[in-house]
Amino acid sequence: MLHIVDDEDVLRDSLVWLARSRGIEACGHASAQLFLDQAAARFDAHGDCLLLDVRMPDINGVAVFDQLIARGLTARLPVIFLTGHGDVPMAVDSLKRGAFDFFEKPFDGNRLMDRVEQALALSRQAGAGALVQARLASLSAREREVLDLILAGKMNKVVADQLGISMRTVEVHRAHIFDKMQVKTAVELAGLLK
Repeated sequence: MLHIVDDEDVLRDSLVWLARSRGIEACGHASAQLFLDQAAARFDAHGDCLLLDVRMPDINGVAVFDQLIARGLTARLPVIFLTGHGDVPMAVDSLKRGAFDFFEKPFDGNRLMDRVEQALALSRQAGAGALVQARLASLSAREREVLDLILAGKMNKVVADQLGISMRTVEVHRAHIFDKMQVKTAVELAGLLK
């Protein structure tokens, strides 16, 4: 989802329309505070991006960006700044602190949407990585040991011998690992963790 935070109704609406014309799900937020209150906590692995105006009456875009950094959300929520009043030091500072891009108004809408699509792809990757890490964290210590041996290409008998457990126990651990990691084969598991 593309979130557009800009206090100018006409620009916000035209950006939502432009995004939707490119097949990008988009919603507009009239103020930074509304965005922070309503949307900032609900990002998922499907990918999100934020188009953020620098100058707004309630909270400026840089302050919003600071809050997102403090919440640890910028990896899953790439931020593209929009401004009619930007300067080079502001742009450089924003990019150094993790902003995805910085566009000055007026901007080329197609170039902007190309960057939005790239940011959404990055967000999806970060979200997917977070899901995999959460699944890994759900494994027990013994399941992690079995997982490492499976990934090393060891057969169940070898895993059982190395860990000093029965083959049936290895089979149970293997089934739990596949279930928790949401895969059906060792090849799929290896692809997920590469």
